[in-house]
This record gives sequence, structure tokens and C-alpha cells, in this order.
Amino acid sequence: MKRDVYTITAAVVRSPGGPFDLEEVQIEGPRAGEILIRIVSSGICGTDLEFASMMNLPVVLGHEGAGVVEALGDGVEDLEIGDKVAMSFAHCGQCRTCLAAAPAYCEHFWEYNFIGTRPDGSTALSRDGQPVNGHFLGQSSFATHAVVRRSSVVRVPDDTDLHLVGPFGCGFQTGAGAVLNVLRPEPGSSIAVFGVGGVGAAAVMAAASVGCGTVIAVDIMDARLDQARGFGATHSVRSDSADLQDKLRDIVPGGLDYTIDATGRTDVLRNAVDALAPLGRCGVVGVGPSPEMILEWRSVLAGRTITGITAGNSIPATFLPQLLDLHRAGHFPVDTLLTEFPFSDINSAVEAVRAGAVGKAVLVMDS
Repeated sequence: MKRDVYTITAAVVRSPGGPFDLEEVQIEGPRAGEILIRIVSSGICGTDLEFASMMNLPVVLGHEGAGVVEALGDGVEDLEIGDKVAMSFAHCGQCRTCLAAAPAYCEHFWEYNFIGTRPDGSTALSRDGQPVNGHFLGQSSFATHAVVRRSSVVRVPDDTDLHLVGPFGCGFQTGAGAVLNVLRPEPGSSIAVFGVGGVGAAAVMAAASVGCGTVIAVDIMDARLDQARGFGATHSVRSDSADLQDKLRDIVPGGLDYTIDATGRTDVLRNAVDALAPLGRCGVVGVGPSPEMILEWRSVLAGRTITGITAGNSIPATFLPQLLDLHRAGHFPVDTLLTEFPFSDINSAVEAVRAGAVGKAVLVMDS
């Protein structure tokens, strides 16, 4: 079947690690079950930068997109052209874990999100007849348009600020979901979040929203610690403190009920586990520089649990609206985390993310 082809602008990576070059490319119209979305904004996540050195090239990355429906593929009947939408990861919808309402653990997650094509090997993107890899985490939203599976799209209310909502589809749902969907701390309980960038800050907000009595932000950057207090942290501790464990025990003498590692560093994770009380739980959400975990047997044998968490263990179609409701009610104040950059300044935005100079960088396509 011949489909419409559109010329769009995309940030294309042609060498490992970047840079991101704005180029005119072609995008094929949506196939059955797909949607063409005009991107209004896209958050930049550390995962984009990590995979800029790992993907087959050339490639278009980006996976925290929000925009407006422009065209519908066959079989998509519950959306209309002009609808505002947010996007999240792709999943097959048919495997054991998807059918168990756990799409973040789809048995085919890799081929739906990280191979640079659709699972059948095709790509909607090309330039001068040559394929360009895309479909990154179901989106490739570092572009003015993206072709996305219906199951990766969440319709949002008409009054939603599309400059705000993109990061809800990854970073914010990852941090908040670790608290609200997985750890589920009781009111009055104690929790420490190790690493309070965008993901960790969302976890702090979520912990405060459910009434945790002690919420400790742990980070190496004073600015992030100060910001976390504004999001509901009751205490803050620098992660490079020589007496970190003593400081945490001074705050919660018997050890913490819950901890979250949002750094992906084995030394930080070890501190997060060691800070737990017996029977405490640590949620691991960070993907970072450490390829493995190193823990002491005695620490784990204290009945502590380490739980790996992908995408906040969320079902985006229901969880993203829940987070937006929390935001409207003033319990998920992510606005001050965001720093907007024009799409044309994507490389400046990337450098700001790498330097830790912003809480969450958001590319704005219509500025």
C-alpha cells in the first residue's frame, strides 16, 4: 500500500555520542494501528544520551514527547485529528507480562524500543531514499513529527500544557511510579531518594504526596538538594559525606523503611541498601555508569529487598492521567524542574543535561 510521505525536521545522530544535527528527513505516514503526531515538545533523558553511543547509525532519538495528532492509521478509532497526546514506551500487548498488566516488562521490550526500527525491521524515517533508524522507545521524538503505535499514546485533556507533559511519559512516571506503584510507602514511613535529578525529584514529590513522615534527598549537588526540599523532602544529605550512613541513622535511628537509587552507580546503590532497616525495601530505577551491583551478604540477609523497576511499573494510559491530576492539585509540582530550549539549540540542551545544570531539559519545537 502506498502511503503519504512527509518532509520533517529531525535531530539526526550520525556518529557515536553525537552531535545531534538538524536535518530534513522523510517520514512515512502511519501504518495500521499507528498515529502521526506533530511534536510540540520533548524532554531530554539520560537514556537518550547513553544510547547515542549504542544505536545503529544514523538514528533519531527522543522518548519524552508530547504533541498533536495529525494522521491516523487504519484501525485507530478512539482518537481524532487535533487531539493532544503524550507518548510513552512501546510494548507488544500480547506476551505474558503485557497480558498481566505489566507492559513495562514486555517480553519483547528490546525489539519494540531499542533496535532502531519496528520489530519487522522497517523504519518510518529515511533521507534521500536511505533508511534512518528511529522508533526509539516507541517514539524518536527529537523531531517535528513521529509515527507512534497507538498503544504508546495517551490522550490528555485539551487544556494540557504540551510544553509540560512530555517528561511524564518517562522520567516523571519512572520516579513517581517507583513510589506509588511499587514501594507504596505507608503514611508516616521513611524513605530516602539517592539522586534527585528529574527522576529522583519525581520520587520525592510522590513520597511527599502520600504522606511519608521522613523524606530524605541524597545527592552530590547542593542546588538539587535545595530544590528537593521545595518538593517535599524533609531532610537533605550530600552523598559524598564521609559519614553518610551516620547522618542517615541520626535522622532515622533504626534505618529507613524504603530507599530508591536513581543514579545507576554501584557505590550509591550499596549505600541505599545499607541505609535500610531490617526488612526494608530498595527500588532501583537508575541506569548509569556501573554495569553491576556489589552488595554485602550480611546487608541483604537482614531481610532487605532490592527491586528493579522499569518505567515506574506503570500502565501509561492510566498512570499518566493520575500524575496529571496530582499536578493540577498541586501535589506534583514539576514545573520548576523544567528548562525549555528551542529545538534548534538541542546540542546546548544536551550539554546542560550532561553537566547536571538543569533538572529537566525540554525541547520546544514551536518556539
